[in-house]
Amino acid sequence: MERDGQLELYDRLAVRLKEAHSTVRSLQVPESVRVALTRKLLVITAASKHDLAGAARRLERLMRDIGEGRLPKSGNS
Repeated sequence: MERDGQLELYDRLAVRLKEAHSTVRSLQVPESVRVALTRKLLVITAASKHDLAGAARRLERLMRDIGEGRLPKSGNS
């Protein structure tokens, strides 16, 4: 039963990651900011292979930051 819950979480996270990538692509921001955000999404994607729940929390936090306008200042963030 726990395995089914993990699969459901994985499916939801995959959909949310896809949406997050679309959101980042559509932002009207400098390229360096877009690159920094894309890197963060790739790190979250990689983390999901080892810590699904943690990756979901990180994605939620990142999307909240984006929604509230808290973006990296440059590609070095």
